[in-house]
Amino acid sequence: MTGTHETEFLERLLAGEQQAFKELVDTYQSAMRAVAYAIVGSRQADEAVQDAWLAVVRSLPGFQRRSSLKTWLLTITANAAKNRYKQNRREVLLDDLPSPHGSIGDDRFAADGHWRVAPFAWHEDTPEALLSEDELRQCLEHTLLSLPQFQSSVLILRERQGLELEEICNLLEISLSNVRVLLHRARLKVFATLEHFEETGQC
Repeated sequence: MTGTHETEFLERLLAGEQQAFKELVDTYQSAMRAVAYAIVGSRQADEAVQDAWLAVVRSLPGFQRRSSLKTWLLTITANAAKNRYKQNRREVLLDDLPSPHGSIGDDRFAADGHWRVAPFAWHEDTPEALLSEDELRQCLEHTLLSLPQFQSSVLILRERQGLELEEICNLLEISLSNVRVLLHRARLKVFATLEHFEETGQC
C-alpha cells in the first residue's frame, strides 16, 4: 500500500469497519502464515496466525506507524510463532535434504536466480503445453512442500511475498548469509525439478 492509501485504510480499521478488517486479512493472511510456518512448521502455523490476529485486534489502537502495516503485522506474527515455539520446545532444523533429482550446476542460472539459457520449449502455448503447465505447477508446489522448512519459507517470503532479504532476516532471526544460503539451495532444487520436468514430462 502507498502511504496515503495505508493512512486511509488505517482510519477505516480504527473506526471498526468490518470490511476494512476483511481486506486486511485477505491481503496479509498468506504472508503471515508463511512467517509462522518458517518458525513453527505446518502443524502450529495456523494457531500462531490466530494468536497473531488476536494480538493485532488488541494492539491496533496503539499502532504507532513507525513501520509499514505489513512489517508490523509480520513482526507480530513472528512473535506469536516464537511464543508457540517456546511453549512446544520443538527443534526447527536447518538441515539440507537431498533433492530427488539431484542438483544442477550453479552455472545454469544467474545470481538473481534466472536461467542463463531458458529451458527448451519454455514458451509453447499449445493445448499439450498448457496441460503440462498445470502439471508443472502442481509439481512445483509438491517440490516446495518437500523442501526443508526454512528453505521453503525463505523462498516463499522472497518470491511470493516479495520481502527483502533483510526483512526475512529480522522476522526469522537468522543471519543474512544464512538467508542467502537457504534461498540459493531452495532455488537449486526448484530449478532441478523444472529441468527434470522439461526432459521427462514427469515430476
